[in-house]
Amino acid sequence: MSSQRPSPAVLRAFGAQGQPAPLAGGRGTSWAAGDLVFKPDDGPAPAWLASVVPDGFRLAAPVTTRDGDLVHDGWTATRWVAGSSPDYSQVDTWRAILAAGRAFHRAVADLPRPDDLDTRHDRWALADRVAWGERTTRFHPAFAGLAARLRAALRPLGPAQIVHGDLSGNVLFAPGLPPAVIDVSTYWRPPAYAEGVVIADALCWHDAPASLWRRLEVPATAVARALLFRMATTNELVDADFDDEARRYDRAATALGL
Repeated sequence: MSSQRPSPAVLRAFGAQGQPAPLAGGRGTSWAAGDLVFKPDDGPAPAWLASVVPDGFRLAAPVTTRDGDLVHDGWTATRWVAGSSPDYSQVDTWRAILAAGRAFHRAVADLPRPDDLDTRHDRWALADRVAWGERTTRFHPAFAGLAARLRAALRPLGPAQIVHGDLSGNVLFAPGLPPAVIDVSTYWRPPAYAEGVVIADALCWHDAPASLWRRLEVPATAVARALLFRMATTNELVDADFDDEARRYDRAATALGL
């Protein structure tokens, strides 16, 4: 958990009530105060989220300051939404996450490409470019052979649009309410890629059955592209357990028949 917290000036700017409390999950940098959730701004705020009309899902929508800004002193805020993480051991959970993602992607399908995507240089953005052949990297020896296998399985996935590239842990559920989509990680890619990331995460870190991609009708090539993305993200680290990570990625690739 980051020791950095939103200052009183930030809380006042967004009109928050109460003292900030740290939130678990994600990158460990989020804080809740009243009905708002604060995060350090790691790039231009996704202003386009304010134009999204949810249908079949709820959205943690961005909040502006009293002056109409989306960022104040390096912090952004979104509206808090009710919900909790689901049981990731159940196939139906992954089906519900995919359904929420599909509803979200339908809602944003006609939005233009955000201008800020080209200015992102965090390790997730860099890894995404590797996965799509827009950037080269030297993979760790534990990953090199698997990277070649995954690249051989890549195929076109359709037209690009705004997608949420990290749905797996960012869909919350509450009884009687539509699923809530939070912490949108913006990419300009085909929606199938975002679905592939969900399946890749399920196979690598949640012991999902090897048949999950078939049962939920996500193309193997989408999952292969997503595995390349996750592996390239790990590759950016200097202190990862590369052998353990390689075993996880290899297990998922084997489930795809690669």
